[in-house]
Amino acid sequence: MGKLQSKISFHSSKYRADGSVEETGPVQATQQHSPTHTGAVTSVAALKPDLCVSGGRDKIVAVCSWSSGAVLRRFIGHEREVTKVTSAPDSNRVFSASRDKTVMMWELHRTSGPSQRFPGHDLVVTGLAVSPDASQLCTGSRDNTVCKWDTETGECLGRAAISRNLVTHLCWVPGEPYVIQTSEDKTIRIWDSRELQVAHAFPAKQHIQTCCDVSQDGRYCLSSSSGSAGEGSEATLWDLRQTRNRVREYKGHFQTTTSCVFLPPGPALTPSIATSSYDSMVKIWDQDTGACLATLCLEGSGPLASLAACNSSMLLCASSNSGIHKLQISNHAGLALEEVEVF
Repeated sequence: MGKLQSKISFHSSKYRADGSVEETGPVQATQQHSPTHTGAVTSVAALKPDLCVSGGRDKIVAVCSWSSGAVLRRFIGHEREVTKVTSAPDSNRVFSASRDKTVMMWELHRTSGPSQRFPGHDLVVTGLAVSPDASQLCTGSRDNTVCKWDTETGECLGRAAISRNLVTHLCWVPGEPYVIQTSEDKTIRIWDSRELQVAHAFPAKQHIQTCCDVSQDGRYCLSSSSGSAGEGSEATLWDLRQTRNRVREYKGHFQTTTSCVFLPPGPALTPSIATSSYDSMVKIWDQDTGACLATLCLEGSGPLASLAACNSSMLLCASSNSGIHKLQISNHAGLALEEVEVF
């Protein structure tokens, strides 16, 4: 897609070890591409090696090259806003959930419509997780249920309901039969997908839990919290294997933290996580100490909805007002976070 314009961002900053902030000043020009969606982008997920999938209020599921911003596929089939998108590693299939109460499976090299549909929820579908081998799908909804599906046949293999369990997000634990789930009842649950039963529930937080992610080694999970005026809005690290207790909190956002992701390990990067928020900010945190390493304010973007880690140096961020932002993480003279492209 053709580049429309460039702009200069002035909102990158670095956090020193003593807690003071060093303004990095103007960063490189941000390349503006033709918009991927016509409205707010609600969800984004990274695919390998150079692809991402996104969903928006325009009811479209889009597959793009995140390195060039080019739209490669647009899938049309949902009747209402797309709420979540995801894919299994090394798979040619992507999945989308919607306010139309359905989930659809799409083939990356097929444009004639969804290859599978998963109807069955009574309200908007808000959670979506695919097993590592892409054979099973777990979905969650505001109807208080979690469902398990066979991706080949579309058959519902199980359905579990818990009172007040308004699902906000689901993610699969790598190499394990477990699925992590966050909820508006402020609880993080671990589901055993084999019997679709709750294997463990962490102590409830003070605020709605909006998102979750699992580390590549399956040792930790993250959750993020709603909040306002600096109350709540934190991300929380949980131990999945030993104590199954809260390990650490990451506080610094002023409004609801909407997304939290583990960053892939890199040669120049300590174990780190990233968060995004309604306050239009993306933050990078030291996973082990809880220190904020970098903050970027995406001016004019509105509330930020979703994050995806492409690799140890590149993030994608879905926004309400200005599309998908590609953010670069550099660590030359201290960690810095820069916006480099928007599409």
